[in-house]
Amino acid sequence: MFRCLGIETSCDETSAAVVVDGRDILSNVVQSQIEIHTLFGGVVPEVACRAHIETIVPVIEKALGDAKVALADVDAIAVTCAPGLVGALLVGVSMAKALALAAGKPIIGVDHLHGHMYANKLAFPDLPYPCVSMVVSGGHTSLYLSRTEIDHERLGSTTDDAAGEAFDKVAKILDLGFPGGPIIDQLARGRDASRVRFKRTIPDGLDFSFSGIKTAVLYHVRGQDAKHPRALSPPERADIAASFQEAVVDILVEQALKACERTGIPTLAMGGGVACNTRLRDKMNVEANRRKITTYFPPPRFCTDNAAMIAGIAYPLWRAGLISDLTLDAVPTKIHRK
Repeated sequence: MFRCLGIETSCDETSAAVVVDGRDILSNVVQSQIEIHTLFGGVVPEVACRAHIETIVPVIEKALGDAKVALADVDAIAVTCAPGLVGALLVGVSMAKALALAAGKPIIGVDHLHGHMYANKLAFPDLPYPCVSMVVSGGHTSLYLSRTEIDHERLGSTTDDAAGEAFDKVAKILDLGFPGGPIIDQLARGRDASRVRFKRTIPDGLDFSFSGIKTAVLYHVRGQDAKHPRALSPPERADIAASFQEAVVDILVEQALKACERTGIPTLAMGGGVACNTRLRDKMNVEANRRKITTYFPPPRFCTDNAAMIAGIAYPLWRAGLISDLTLDAVPTKIHRK
């Protein structure tokens, strides 16, 4: 039996979890910072870092308490070390190293995006490999050929904004609040997504581009006078949100299913916070079914940042001998393991 304490602090959630053998979740505590960052209209890295410092100890203590285990009872400590906000990552990595040193436990550095892909194994233990994986979040939009739980080859990624970032920016343009994704998803339900037509930019390859749609929304709202944007009625604002969402979803669906067809793999596993979007789930499932592609969407609690996915993927990493040491560092752009 392999009991792992996982720690996740890559952005604006402080999370700790205890998972057995990569599957059995004994605890999964998530402390969100949404209320803090709503005041600023987006995630402020320095504020996120301070919040992690304030909450990480009680979050870890609660995770161990909920799991009814002591630190001495765990077999390893896994921590997100890349990618993410460097200050936020440092809080988690520093805490994990301190605990590993004090308790004499091995430490396992985890790639945050690989964790999101592994979230599907928590929800669907029989997920087959190889599969195509898509991670869609506030900071990332990427496609991978996943040969195993820990062997991922990137097929494409965003060339500008991530999908979740575009949702947040458009929500700000429409004065809807933060975080933009859930607000737009809710507002768009039942609205006419064809009322406004935003051009989809779909590369020939497997990359993504969302900045053009965001800019089109801006110009549509502001018109010719950027200093004095026209007033929007609530129904008009909702229709614009629905039209924007439909454009983003169309791009995500087309590129994801294109990746399945080009690789010849009829299995698609989704991950990341934007995978909670109800329109994305509905349209992806319909289009995938039409093309005879099987889709997997984790439940929302595993789509957003959480430590269960970090402690979970630590098990196959441990079995493969991919153990880190106390030189492990926080790297905002890529995985780092010695």
